[in-house]
Amino acid sequence: CCGGFRRLKKYKMSATDQMRQMLDQLVGTQRNGESSTTSFDDPKVCKAFLLDCCPHDILSATRMDIGECSKVHDIAHRADFEAAQAKKDHFYDVDACDYLTSFVADCDRKIEQSKKTLADTQDSLSAEVSDKANSVHELAESIGSKLSAAEQLGAEGNVEESIKLMEEVENLRKQKAEAENEYRNSMPASTYQQQKLRVCEVCSAYLGIHDNDRRLADHFGGKLHLGFIKIRENLIERE
Repeated sequence: CCGGFRRLKKYKMSATDQMRQMLDQLVGTQRNGESSTTSFDDPKVCKAFLLDCCPHDILSATRMDIGECSKVHDIAHRADFEAAQAKKDHFYDVDACDYLTSFVADCDRKIEQSKKTLADTQDSLSAEVSDKANSVHELAESIGSKLSAAEQLGAEGNVEESIKLMEEVENLRKQKAEAENEYRNSMPASTYQQQKLRVCEVCSAYLGIHDNDRRLADHFGGKLHLGFIKIRENLIERE
């Protein structure tokens, strides 16, 4: 009985915390006479978080999780900022842009280093065979991306749009089968079986030429890849 009461109490506290968070998001730090010890313009508050583009949040629980941000993340501060921003521009985009520029530049350096590592460790192919391999890679990535998008549309109830994308996926699969056949016939069987890798230009993950559609769809619809898309799009918008 006592255990059940404690679980019920815990549930109620959890529901209360959720309600508090919702009110903080809507109203900000000034709620029922309450006030935070910091304001949104305090230097300790993360400006990228206020603009919903902090990489620490976006990449959390991925293989590139960079831990908690050293600055304050409080949803109530974001509500205060958005209310203040509606009255005048605080130019927080400038600071956020500098931060995102540095972060993306680091990622791009990792991508280039990964490419160099692959070039040094994988068997080199002739220019003709490399072109055939790249064709397979590009078609596979397009299939994975469209398959992920189709699944998302289906989950959202956009069945018609999902079906259209799946039709495109089927056409791409036919093209990929032809490209794979050309690639296979351009080299010895033993060489073809080797997994040729390439680096994702968005998130730096390794993609293999023999990866199946499911694996590619999971990659392109995964939190890491979508997170980097969000970060890069945020940077473009603020440049």
